[in-house]
Amino acid sequence: MADVHTGVPTRFAPPRLSKSKFLSGLQCHKRLYLEIHQPTLATPPDASTQAILDMGTEIGILAQRRFRDGVLVKAGFRQREAAIAETAALLQDPMVSAIFEGAFEYDGVFVRVDILERVHNSETGTSSWRLIEVKSSTRVKDVHLDDLSIQSHVVQGVGLRLAATCLMHIDTGYLYQGGEVELQTLFSIEDVSEAVTDRRGRVPERLIAMKAMLLNSEPPEIEPDQHCHTPYECPFWAHCTKEKPQRWIYFLPGKKEIVGQLVRQGIMTIDEIPDDTRLSDVQRKVKDNVEWTSSELGRILRSVSYPIHHLDAETVMLALPRFPSTRPYQSLPVQWSNHIELESGEVMHQEFLHGEASEPRRRWAEALIESLGEKGSIVVYSAYEEALLRQLAETFPEFKSAFKAIVKRLWDLLPVIKSHYYHPDFNGSYSIKSVLPAVVPSLGYGDLTIQEGGQAAAEYYRMVFLESDWVERDSIRQALLRYCARDTLAMVELRRVLEKKTREVRP
Repeated sequence: MADVHTGVPTRFAPPRLSKSKFLSGLQCHKRLYLEIHQPTLATPPDASTQAILDMGTEIGILAQRRFRDGVLVKAGFRQREAAIAETAALLQDPMVSAIFEGAFEYDGVFVRVDILERVHNSETGTSSWRLIEVKSSTRVKDVHLDDLSIQSHVVQGVGLRLAATCLMHIDTGYLYQGGEVELQTLFSIEDVSEAVTDRRGRVPERLIAMKAMLLNSEPPEIEPDQHCHTPYECPFWAHCTKEKPQRWIYFLPGKKEIVGQLVRQGIMTIDEIPDDTRLSDVQRKVKDNVEWTSSELGRILRSVSYPIHHLDAETVMLALPRFPSTRPYQSLPVQWSNHIELESGEVMHQEFLHGEASEPRRRWAEALIESLGEKGSIVVYSAYEEALLRQLAETFPEFKSAFKAIVKRLWDLLPVIKSHYYHPDFNGSYSIKSVLPAVVPSLGYGDLTIQEGGQAAAEYYRMVFLESDWVERDSIRQALLRYCARDTLAMVELRRVLEKKTREVRP
């Protein structure tokens, strides 16, 4: 609770916590404090993060179908007391084999449990429960164990007997063959009771520390560093770093061990790093902070052959496989763009976008093979396209010879820039989103509705599988086409500008 005039928390009972708030507190007490008392300072999740959250919600609903006789607690997440009462009634009903979104409160913590499965003991006639947390991930992580530790603390605190504490996640070994998805195989349930028990013992003292901290009139003084990004990106990063200098030491890219060592020496900016400090090549370029061009760059850029294709592929990874012979989270190509530069300087553009809820790979491959033809270098920006083509060649033998020839023509611009050019505005990042505006200031991604790959995948999924309004579908389609086309136009302009720079510096 906060004073309505000052916004400063009053010194009454600490606010009620939830499992998400508990996890925030484990990551950083300052994050928890701000989430409780000053939530408006957080940066809203970007489109990619929101897509991950939405996927988690979808997987949670799908997981409930694995327990056919389960009952959902209908009271919403803001209807705390109603949800607790509804859950209590379901617990007493022996005909209810599983409860979804059960609500419990204990020790000042309110939780909603994904799945509680009843375990009946025929000898004693009593019931215990299997607590199951559902995640869209493919393996058990430490943060999942912490999540389960606070849930089991609360559930056992209200008097429920737990037979096991489990994590339910996607099994990428499942191969979908068509028809109904085999939920028993799609989902893997791991009993993590022992690991959770070890962590649950530390929950009471952690809660005491969090509650005491929340009674303070100011957030704790905690310097931002590596912990802000693990296990999740903290939404208060921009707030906590807004006063930091532009060349703050934590902006040094790469492994952060060296950063920690430098901070312990009292070094707080990149410019203060001693010259004899061992740095990686990229870190050294960031420290030097000057534009640099290799003497070999011009020769390498001119080694391409016409017609020069510039290729970018976009994929979607479905947690729930929808096409036969595919697995969860398998990369499925759905879009490509190809800017073709002729020797005359003329540039043509060809593109493909599979806009239907059907198997995309064959049509994608056939259209791409026709567009790339048999001549000319194929410029890409990463090894992703090569890996994708090799995967498709194994899946579709009829394309194997064509893709084998195409792979031989691939020419990756990313390692060329990494090894032969640097601009201070890269800030240590060689992502095309960082490189393009630095080298070609007139061209970037800021004017686009879709600005990065994760957002593109999420919007594609919405267009094909969720959206029914044809006007909105067409709007998404146009945004996807503009985004993919910008990636390949970027490669055209990067090549041209960099080659021009090398001609200017030649004697």
